[in-house]
Amino acid sequence: MRSKLAILLLFASSISLAQEKFENYTQVITGTKLSFPLTAISSGTFLRGDNQSSEMDEKPSHQVKLDAFWMGTYEVTWDLFEPFLYKDFELVKSDDRKIPSEVDAVTRPTKPYLDMTFGMGKEGKPALAMTHYNAIQFCKWLYIRTGVFFRLPTEAEWEYACRAGTTTAYSFGDDAAQLGDYAWYAENANQQTQLVGQKKPNAWGLYDMHGNVAEWTYDQYDADYYKQFKGKVASNPVHVPTKLYAHTVKGGSFESEAQALRSAARMPSDPFWKQLDPQVPKSNWWFPEAPFIGLRLVRPAVTPTKEEILAYYDKAAIKDF
Repeated sequence: MRSKLAILLLFASSISLAQEKFENYTQVITGTKLSFPLTAISSGTFLRGDNQSSEMDEKPSHQVKLDAFWMGTYEVTWDLFEPFLYKDFELVKSDDRKIPSEVDAVTRPTKPYLDMTFGMGKEGKPALAMTHYNAIQFCKWLYIRTGVFFRLPTEAEWEYACRAGTTTAYSFGDDAAQLGDYAWYAENANQQTQLVGQKKPNAWGLYDMHGNVAEWTYDQYDADYYKQFKGKVASNPVHVPTKLYAHTVKGGSFESEAQALRSAARMPSDPFWKQLDPQVPKSNWWFPEAPFIGLRLVRPAVTPTKEEILAYYDKAAIKDF
């Protein structure tokens, strides 16, 4: 008799086979009423960074070659994230009000002692203030639920998808006066997140790549990282994280000024984002002072081996200081 996990993975593989034509599709979270759209991002080469910027960590510009992947059309919302956080929410969203044991075995975040929406609302709003580790464990929950490997975008994938074929400051051009058509940021967001997908998408159909919430990438942040690629073509580059700080965040948020929303802009995560955390050691799961950080999912077109997938998800959490 097949285990529940085997049945889940079998069902998920049939979904995966349906995606052999590399195109946009909607991913159903198996056994729940939840789903989310994914946009197909074809393989290609682009110019990363910005030699005209005053920020030295964006230099030198260099060519990057990437394999194809799907990316979340929208930022991950509380509608998707909260069933991972709380078992009772997952039960409500599950078709038969039951959670398979394999899914239930996934480690859930510790209950936050603050309202992690910061009063900005949940339904249709981007999930926020999760740590890098928390974001990866959410991806693991999705994998156990669906059998489909989801992860954080690499810094290169994120910028490639954001640029959508452009070499300008923003995905729509160089004129920051047009940002209001594409982004929620300091000038128009009223100091809070907004419903995803309300502004114009970029040319590849991705919404809120500029603003609303800034987004995690997988990479370790290094201000000098681009220097090694001067005059070279970097193939699927990723600065694999080995330390707790800093990781690279992209896109800018509802709090950000226009400069921080540029496609090339880079921001490092900061221990200050946990200054309010009374735990010792500090939580692996939450950034109480980072209501501007969220995430967007990536599914690579070529699925890694099971061993590679589990190695990605099962790295031990690094204790905070």
